[in-house]
Amino acid sequence: MPKQVDHRGRREAIARALWRVVEQRGVTQLTMRVVAQEAGMSLGQLQHYFASRTAMLSFAMDFASEQTSVRVHQGLEKLGDRPHPRDVLRLTLAEMLPLHADARATSRMSAAYVLEALHDEAVHEQARRGLVQGRALVEQLVHQAIADGYIDSGRDPATETNLLLALTGFTSLIELDVIEPQDALAAIDVHLDRLFRST
Repeated sequence: MPKQVDHRGRREAIARALWRVVEQRGVTQLTMRVVAQEAGMSLGQLQHYFASRTAMLSFAMDFASEQTSVRVHQGLEKLGDRPHPRDVLRLTLAEMLPLHADARATSRMSAAYVLEALHDEAVHEQARRGLVQGRALVEQLVHQAIADGYIDSGRDPATETNLLLALTGFTSLIELDVIEPQDALAAIDVHLDRLFRST
């Protein structure tokens, strides 16, 4: 009986190899041949799963987003049945920062993807769609927190969402050793304390 191949598993393994290339060598080394070597397969084998560098990069970015969502979901489970919206927002923002190995890999992957999106219309549209969806989720959390009385009703959900997402700009400062991770978390806590001060 022929051996069953886990195609999704192979694609995920390639995506993780791509993350390692980006994390350890930089986006300039991101070729299909280099990723194939990192994944321990031939270029032909890799091309069986991804016909182009763009297709490989797009899957790797989608997989990175999925993994971030999984980490956020696992964190939410630890917060209990009815977590305070402040805790939910803090967890979400923290997972967008390079504070541990998995988040660092996906963060660097995201940076590479944005650079690619600036020069590739198809990648641009996919990246934009993902960011729009992510932003909408954060705005939904803020809107619900206002509706439930956790945040002052005079606050504008769109503006507060933009300010919260601006905090993910700490990524570059952390990666380039300008500030320590705990400094970024402290700033997030101060901002959230101010946002939820009315409660």
